[in-house]
Amino acid sequence: MPKSYKILGQQAPIANTNTNLYVVPASTQAVISTLAYVNRSPSANANIRIAVIPNGQSVNSQHYIEYDKILDGRESGRLTIGISLNAGDTVMIRSSTANVSFNLFGVEITEAA
Repeated sequence: MPKSYKILGQQAPIANTNTNLYVVPASTQAVISTLAYVNRSPSANANIRIAVIPNGQSVNSQHYIEYDKILDGRESGRLTIGISLNAGDTVMIRSSTANVSFNLFGVEITEAA
């Protein structure tokens, strides 16, 4: 099973819009090592949401790992956790402003051909 260590997703979502940061490709599993986020505004606060949604489901209360977390202007944060994902699982993000960037790092494990 080949492994590919990589940037899994990078997004600066539109304000108040659920956005897929990463969807695990078919015939693939993934392990997230770190999710980084930064509020690029020099002064405005932002609220962020991060959800991990199993394949075939819509976002619901139980999927959130961060919910309306407040980021001060120019504040950044990291979630360093080993989240295991199967094909079709989704990492979804949302921000109250368009000034927040998200970066997701990890490994994709593909089935041998």
